Amino acid sequence: MTLRSDHRPTRTLSRGLPALLAGALGFALLAPSAAAASSQALHSRAAAPAGSGRLAQVAKHASKKPRKPALRGDPLRAELAFREMQAHYYIAGSGLYEGEPFSALWPFSQAFAATVSMAGIPHLGVSLTRELHVRLVGLHNYLDTTNSGATEGAFSSTLTAFDANVAPPAGPGGAKYYDDNDWVGIELARLYKLSRSPSLLAGAETVMAFEMAGWQASPELGCPGGVPFSNELENSQRNTVTTAPAAELGVQLYRITHNASYLQFAEMAYEWVRQCLLQPSGLYADHVNRRGVVEQTLWSYNQGTMIGAGTLLYQATGNPGYLNQARQTAAAALSYFTPERLASEIASFPSIYFRNLLYLDSVTHEPPGPRIAQAYVDYAWQHLRLGNDLFVGGEPAEPELLVQAAIVQIYALLSSPPSSYF
Repeated sequence: MTLRSDHRPTRTLSRGLPALLAGALGFALLAPSAAAASSQALHSRAAAPAGSGRLAQVAKHASKKPRKPALRGDPLRAELAFREMQAHYYIAGSGLYEGEPFSALWPFSQAFAATVSMAGIPHLGVSLTRELHVRLVGLHNYLDTTNSGATEGAFSSTLTAFDANVAPPAGPGGAKYYDDNDWVGIELARLYKLSRSPSLLAGAETVMAFEMAGWQASPELGCPGGVPFSNELENSQRNTVTTAPAAELGVQLYRITHNASYLQFAEMAYEWVRQCLLQPSGLYADHVNRRGVVEQTLWSYNQGTMIGAGTLLYQATGNPGYLNQARQTAAAALSYFTPERLASEIASFPSIYFRNLLYLDSVTHEPPGPRIAQAYVDYAWQHLRLGNDLFVGGEPAEPELLVQAAIVQIYALLSSPPSSYF
C-alpha cells in the first residue's frame, strides 16, 4: 500500500443537484419524477377516500404502511451499520460524505460499494433506489472531464476519470488514482446489472478506457507493463492493487458487452501481476518501481483481487489454470493472513479480501467458505462497535467512514448471493 497526500477541498458546492445530474456521463437511475414517486412511496402513507362498509375497510387498509419483513442476523446488522453510516457521515443535500470537508474518493468509493452491496440483499424490505441515486449524484462531484485544477501527470491525463478529491469547482480535484477508479468502475458495472441503465455502463467503460490507456509498456521500465498507481508526474509505481482490479473490471465488462478487447486486457493485466509481483510464498507483493525493484509488503486486498481476477477469468474462458491459480493464492493467503494480521489492516482491505474469497468459494465450495469473514465482523460487532452502531479502527481507535463502510460491505455480502458481487 502506498500512502497518499491528497489535496483537501474547501467547503463549497456551487452546483445544484440538477446540474450535477446533467453531467457528461449522466449518472442517474431515475428521472426526477420517478425518484419523487419512489420517495413518496417509501416515506408516506397512501391516501384513500373515506366511506362506509367495505369501501371504508379498503380505505383503512390502504392507509396503513405495508409491514416489511423482520430482519435478523447478518442482514439486520448490515442495515444497522448502513443506517449509522448515513446518519453520521453523510452531508444531507450534497451527495457527499464528511471529510475535510468532503471525503476523498477512496472512502467514498467504499461507501458506494457498501450501498450497492446492500441493494443485493434479498428480501431486505426497504428500497435502496433513492440511496443508489444519491450515491451517483455524489460520485459525479469527483468526475473530471476537463482536467482542470491541479497539475496533471504524465499518464493518460487527457482522459475523463475521477479525481482523488472533489473536482473543480466544488473542490481542488488533483491526481487520479487508478485503484480508486477501479473500485468505482467495478461498482458501476455491478449497478448496471441491477438497473440496465446505459449511463452506468458508459461510466464503467469510461473508467476502463482510463485504466487501459494507463498501461505502462515502455521497454525502459523494469518488468514492463502494469497499471500505475496515479497519473502524477513523480509516480514511479505499478501496483497489484491497480492492475488486478482492472482485470476484474475488464472481465465484468466483457461479460456485459462481449467486447473481446476487455477480456484480452484482463488476461494481460492478470499475467503481468503474476510475472512481476508473485513472490515465492505464493502471495503478491505491493508494487514494482521503474527499475524493476519490488516492494514486498503484503496486503490482504492484493491477494483478494488476484483471487477474484483468477476466478472471473476462469468463468469467462473456461481455462482451469486460472481457477487453480486462484485456489493456490487463497491457500497461501489463508495461511499467512491470521486474524491478528487482518486486524492490523484498515478494515477496507479485509473487506475486499473477503469479497473475493467468498466469490471463489461460490465456484469451488471449498473451505473456509464464509466462516473467516463471519468471524471477523462478529468480532468487530462485539468489540469495535460503539453504542450508536459506529465502528472504530486505527490507533487510537476512532470512528471512520472507511471502517464503517467495510463493516456494512462484509455483512451485506454475507447476506447476498455471490453472483451479485461482480
